[in-house]
Amino acid sequence: MAKILKCDDCGSIIQVLAEGDEKVCSDHMLEFPVQTEGEKAPKHKPVVEIDGDKVTVKVGEVAHPMDDDHYIQFLIVEAGNAQYAKCFAPGDVAEATFIIPDAGDVVAYEFCNQHGLWSSE
Repeated sequence: MAKILKCDDCGSIIQVLAEGDEKVCSDHMLEFPVQTEGEKAPKHKPVVEIDGDKVTVKVGEVAHPMDDDHYIQFLIVEAGNAQYAKCFAPGDVAEATFIIPDAGDVVAYEFCNQHGLWSSE
């Protein structure tokens, strides 16, 4: 997966799609570690369901809050060398369905504004 970085100055979140010869230019950019386990996993670890070419991703085994101060901001699905993404806002349901031809190995990532980056693997 490409890196997910957040500016600790302005709060912007970026995904690094290709690395340059040096680190990202700003000293304010912090890389998020990918989490898969722990006490917060039941509400954060993405659950992937594949039915033919329909891939549904739900955030957590237990529904995640989607409040103004605590919500899932986005999820990214990687399938081979392709990526699919969905952004969310407070009040949304943290779930998305994508049509992915020949969906084989699929990995999903989600970003919680309070608890960071989580992976299905």
